[in-house]
Amino acid sequence: MPSQGSCPGFIPPYILHRLIDHGSEWQRSRALNTLTHVRQLLPNPGKPGPAPVAPIAGALQRNLYDAGHLTVLPGDLVRGEGQRASGDAAVDEAYDALGATHDFFWQVYGRDSIDNRGLALVGTVHYGEGYDNAFWNGAQMVFGDGDGEVFQRFTRSLDVVAHELTHGIIESEAGLVYRNQSGALNESISDVFGVLTRQYVLKQTAEQADWLIGADLLTDKVQGKGLRSMSHPGTAYDDPVLGKDPQPAHMRDFVVTQDDNGGVHLNSGIPNRAFYLAATALGGSAWEQAGQVWYDTLCDEKLDNDADFQGFAALTVAHARERFGATQAKAVEKAWAGVGVSPG
Repeated sequence: MPSQGSCPGFIPPYILHRLIDHGSEWQRSRALNTLTHVRQLLPNPGKPGPAPVAPIAGALQRNLYDAGHLTVLPGDLVRGEGQRASGDAAVDEAYDALGATHDFFWQVYGRDSIDNRGLALVGTVHYGEGYDNAFWNGAQMVFGDGDGEVFQRFTRSLDVVAHELTHGIIESEAGLVYRNQSGALNESISDVFGVLTRQYVLKQTAEQADWLIGADLLTDKVQGKGLRSMSHPGTAYDDPVLGKDPQPAHMRDFVVTQDDNGGVHLNSGIPNRAFYLAATALGGSAWEQAGQVWYDTLCDEKLDNDADFQGFAALTVAHARERFGATQAKAVEKAWAGVGVSPG
């Protein structure tokens, strides 16, 4: 089981099950391997990444490793901070994505890495053989190369990298229990800051953004535009192999299940749409107001680690009012009402 604030990987188990049931022989074997793999691995204590050279606030420190298609972490060090590009696309994409995520949180929210104390960012690429996932294991990022038929390499998607790193921030700040509504909030908050990181890099306003998660992961064989849509949950894909995107967008369609830790990847569609509604109502760059409100809420000591949607929503309204005023608070409250959640 994942720890309270971590997750077993970006790809939900219901998608892996679809691949096992409907995919090609290669897709089935890769999905089965990914699904049954021990998803939480401790890094190899004998090969730690080098510590930051100077403890300067906001200093970026990255170390990228190559697992060589094995499942031993961290692998061989192939690129350290400030070193030139390696020529390996996965290594260099991961290096850039770790840097972009770090810079986003530092420049926008003044957060100094995952733990807010300058933690060096470590990533391992080429993990396993055709591994269909990426995950934060509590100490580092791990990236599979994908099966090449449904999923491309996981380093291609900045929002996926930022999503997984945000799980580390959630673990550090709120420790949201990874089950039921608190687990869905854990997933949703990770989607929020994953997509905001990409919007920040692309300099997109809330109106310009596509609000898709994982759009860069799917091969052209898949009938879909991404793995999730924050603007319209349930519409990201409709594919013979993957099936139809099952995310609900409103509490009336809330999924009650024991699978997926109580539907954490499913029901996250509801707070995802609430954030989209808030961001577009507030307008401009979504990280400036809506994102700030969500970040303030995540860092609020009053946020219980088993918070439900209503409790989280109430805190977002309070933080919107405290930081920006009554008009913004009303917009946030209306956004939650739009998905059937009363912040009262």
